[in-house]
Amino acid sequence: MDALAGLLEGPRARGAFMIRACFEPPWSLRIEDRAPLTVMLMIRGESWITPDAGEPVLLRAGDLAIARGPDPYTCADDPATPPIAVILPGQKCVYPDGRSMRGHMDLGVRTWGQRLDGSMVMLIGTYPVRGEVSGRLLDALPPVLTLTSDVWECPLTPLLTEEIVRDEPGQEVVLDRLLDLLVIAALRAWFSRPEAAAPTWYRALADPVVGRVLRLVQDDPAHPWTVASLATKAGVSRAALARRFSELVGEPPMTYLTGWRLALAADRLRDTDDTLEAIARQVGYGSAFALSSAFKRVYGISPQEHRTRAGRPAIGVPF
Repeated sequence: MDALAGLLEGPRARGAFMIRACFEPPWSLRIEDRAPLTVMLMIRGESWITPDAGEPVLLRAGDLAIARGPDPYTCADDPATPPIAVILPGQKCVYPDGRSMRGHMDLGVRTWGQRLDGSMVMLIGTYPVRGEVSGRLLDALPPVLTLTSDVWECPLTPLLTEEIVRDEPGQEVVLDRLLDLLVIAALRAWFSRPEAAAPTWYRALADPVVGRVLRLVQDDPAHPWTVASLATKAGVSRAALARRFSELVGEPPMTYLTGWRLALAADRLRDTDDTLEAIARQVGYGSAFALSSAFKRVYGISPQEHRTRAGRPAIGVPF
């Protein structure tokens, strides 16, 4: 699993979802759900996205935007339009005065808004929980990024438009996979653009030597990798690999490996009920104690504390 796929690891367990929003001007939504990643695909009409600390961005039909949380923002027909609803964590919808909307804007299967024939239709997909693996990518994104239809045509728009309103067996699984594909395709398109500040490791994936090493580490973190074994796989000397890797990624291979293993462990502590011993084996540590020591050194808390803060059951060990 590479870090781009890791952005979406376990989205079903974390409550990812997709809806269709239909509105007629004037309309405005205040988004305060703190979701780390929200993708918005314009199907019909126009919408302004205004981050609290940024300039308004206009989306037209065919355009796509990704908002990186947790900072709030506003979606509206016009930046000056006052909000008619506020979206809170857990997708709780309230009026601006705090009163619950109690399904007031439900329009049918995965559809929400004022009217089905509204002049604005947008597909919205949200990943409500941030992970340590996904953070390696999300931290490189601006608060709001856009891909306009003149520079990128979303290949999934017709299929998404058709599938979003279906109510058939397995439909949630279909939409989950389509949402994953949409986000991956959009991020790949974004990072290929000159204005995108892609993470160093992402750019290094294009290198024939370092890219191979990164994929080996990401795909099989439990393997007992050494600089020597990685260099052999890459067909270079240890010294050449260490030098090239550090130049392109910004840290030595073993430092990157440690960070990747601990990020995977942190996410599995939050998303699964696996024991610490099992997680240690999955990410390449010889024992629960070894993983716990490394985890506390990097994150400043024990794996037990990390899992408890995420609301998961205790792991039954004192470290």
